[in-house]
Amino acid sequence: MQDPPSEPHELLPVAIMAGFFVLIPGIGLLLTNLFASQGLQAFSNTSDPLNLVVIFAIILGMTLVILLIARFWKKQVIHIIILFAIGYTTFYVLLPILTFLADILAILLAILITVGIVLALWKYPEWYVIDLSGVLVGAGAIAIFGISLSILLVIILLIGLAVYDAISVYKTKHMIDLADTVMDLKLPVLLVVPKISGYSLINETKRLKEQIAEGAKRDAFFMGLGDVVMPGILVAAVYFKTHDLLVTSSIMLGTVIGFSILMIFVIRGKPQAGLPLLNTGAILGYALSSLILYGSLIGLSLSF
Repeated sequence: MQDPPSEPHELLPVAIMAGFFVLIPGIGLLLTNLFASQGLQAFSNTSDPLNLVVIFAIILGMTLVILLIARFWKKQVIHIIILFAIGYTTFYVLLPILTFLADILAILLAILITVGIVLALWKYPEWYVIDLSGVLVGAGAIAIFGISLSILLVIILLIGLAVYDAISVYKTKHMIDLADTVMDLKLPVLLVVPKISGYSLINETKRLKEQIAEGAKRDAFFMGLGDVVMPGILVAAVYFKTHDLLVTSSIMLGTVIGFSILMIFVIRGKPQAGLPLLNTGAILGYALSSLILYGSLIGLSLSF
């Protein structure tokens, strides 16, 4: 889900947001071969359609659990669950990166950095702490799923998630409830770009629904980390399969174009579903560049 710009001076923050679609997937594709050599694939059979069933089940299940806990139980439980997941993922991502060290040193350093990040997120969840965590976790997730799914399955995943995002924002609106919970707890599953100097996420008090109802202007842009990760998976999957930087770069370019078009729509002042345009841009970037450069969809196998 995307939060909108409305003033000319906000072009720089928007450009920084667009830069996340290059920075995070770019780091992710640099990690693909390293992660593959360490056997970090989430699925042994990258072409098995059941992989998508597992992913969708996890996404829907986690969304339901978070919403139920937020409504009927203490939200701090969600905070603990998410921080544990962030910590586990951070350690999982750091360990192969530190393999140039002796095993025991790599493990100890990975634990030390992970604990430091989790404590910072717990005690001082300022926007730059959350962004740093988001870049690390997002790049790791992109690399892991990029080497774990075939290009065809990634495309199907992106289409399915685009439809789900649209329904959850415009129809059921539960994504806005989820965004409220995430922002209330300052959870590291979003990216934050301030519009003004001296902005503090910690001092952000109003809920998203209240600000929408009041038509209030926000002092920062908020973007779900998933909006970067999902199209980024296609970047990593195509690079891992083909090692073609032209097509890979075209996917990132297509995502940025999708983001730019999205900003034209959201300038009206309401949060918008990001994945329909972002994922479409990524898929078209892959398809058009492949067809223009090679006359076929490079790396794509239509068999399961």
